Amino acid sequence: MPDPLEPLFSALESINDELTTFAARLARLEDARSVAGSSSQLGTAGGSDARVPGAPVVWHDLQAEERDRLWAAFTSWVVRIADQYELTTEQLPHACWWEHGGVVAELTALWTGWESAYGTEDDAAAGPYLWHDAFSRGIERIGRMWLGECTNGYHNPKSREVWGVNPSYRRSILRAGPPNTGEQPEASPE
Repeated sequence: MPDPLEPLFSALESINDELTTFAARLARLEDARSVAGSSSQLGTAGGSDARVPGAPVVWHDLQAEERDRLWAAFTSWVVRIADQYELTTEQLPHACWWEHGGVVAELTALWTGWESAYGTEDDAAAGPYLWHDAFSRGIERIGRMWLGECTNGYHNPKSREVWGVNPSYRRSILRAGPPNTGEQPEASPE
């Protein structure tokens, strides 16, 4: 009679193997980071030559020269991926994807994940497989959450109030303080 727990043990062993692979990849990235400079410089201003492929990219923290260089590589990757995976305008609007901050952030995360998954031969195929899983979820999120009112390639910005343009808005939030947690304030000594 076969052991009914065997599938569970096999799944746990597979998960353990993937975690071991991820730990090794993380250690390599951290080692590369320490050799290249402090982690705050990678992918940000001051560390343009030190960026390890797969390291996060924070577009607004980059200096102009580094931003231009990475933007060219990133947009080439987006176009190639859109063609390779036959993305429709409903999935990724051809005419305006770069005008949506959420879309750019989602694609940037997919790009750096792709660099990490395909940038080394040390991975035993878990990285590319997991990247494809993240890609399918990311493309679904782009269409569901980040596009706003764009349809069939026509750019229509979201109908929303921009929060960051009114300084009194932030002041009123800071003045209000955090929400009451239900705790009674301590009585002041009399």
